[in-house]
Amino acid sequence: MTTGGTPFFRLSQARQGIAWMLLSVLVAAGMDATAKYLTQFYPVLQIVWARYTFQAVVVVLALAPRLPALARTQRLGVQLARSAMLLGATVTFLFGLQNMPLTEASTILFLAPLIVTALSVPLLRERVGPRRWVAVCAGFAGALIIIRPGGEAFNLWAVFPMATAFLYALYMVTTRHLSRTDSTLTTLVYTASVGALVMSVIVPFVWVPLDTKGWLLLIMLGGMGGANHFALIRAFRAAAAGVVSPFEYSRLIWATLFGYTLFGNLPDGWTVLGAAVIVGAGLYIYRREANAAGSSVLPGD
Repeated sequence: MTTGGTPFFRLSQARQGIAWMLLSVLVAAGMDATAKYLTQFYPVLQIVWARYTFQAVVVVLALAPRLPALARTQRLGVQLARSAMLLGATVTFLFGLQNMPLTEASTILFLAPLIVTALSVPLLRERVGPRRWVAVCAGFAGALIIIRPGGEAFNLWAVFPMATAFLYALYMVTTRHLSRTDSTLTTLVYTASVGALVMSVIVPFVWVPLDTKGWLLLIMLGGMGGANHFALIRAFRAAAAGVVSPFEYSRLIWATLFGYTLFGNLPDGWTVLGAAVIVGAGLYIYRREANAAGSSVLPGD
C-alpha cells in the first residue's frame, strides 16, 4: 500500500519517530524547567545528583534481568569518557540555567550540532564543505547576537551553556564511535550509572536538607531523565536521524512557554533573532547531511 508514491509502512515509521522525538523534547524542556525551579532552593550539584541517581534507578528497574549482559563493553574507557562528558554538560548547563532565562540557555545549547559538524573533521575524518562551514559560522554568530558580549545585556553566565554545547558535541561524537561496537542500551546503562556514582561521592559536601516537595521534584527530575532517553532511543529506532532530528528545535517553543508561565521571562527581539539564525544554520546542516547520506557525491557540500 502506498500514499502518493510513499510506502505506507515507511510513512508510519517516520510518523512514529517524529512523535517519539516530540515527546522526548517536551520531557527534556519540562526537565530543564523543573531543574531551574529547583536551583532557587538547592545547590546545582545536589540537583545533578538526583537527576542521575533516580534515572539510574529507573534504568535498573527497567533493565534488571539484562544488566549483566548490557554492562559488558568492548570500549570501557570510551564509555567512561562519554559519560563524564555528559555529566559535565549537565553541570555546566544547570549553572547557566540558574542565572539565565530558560529560552536563552536552551537556544545556546543548539550550537551543539554545529560544533559536531566542526569536530567531525579532525575527530571523525569526515569531509565538511564550504557551505556547511558557513552554516557553522552563522550559528556562532547567532549565539553572539543572543549573548551580545560587551553590551549592557551581556550575561557572563552565558559562557556555561556555551561550554555545555561543546561538551555535548563531544558526547555526540563519542556516541557515534560507540555505536559501532556497543548497543544503545549498554551506553544508556553507563550514562546513568557513572553520573550517579560520581555525584554520590560529591553530593555530601553540598547537601541541603529536603522537604517532601523537594524530594518529589527531584525524583520526578530523575524519572523525566529516564523517560527522555527512552523516547529518544525509540525515535531513532523508528526513523532516520535526518527525519527526526530537526524536530529537536520544537524545544524552543516549550522553553519559551515554560519560561514565561513559571518564571515570567519572555525572549527579547535579539534573542529571537539569534535563535532564528542558530535554528536556520542547524536545519541547513541537517538537510545537507541528509542529502549526503543519500548520495555518494554531493558537490559544493
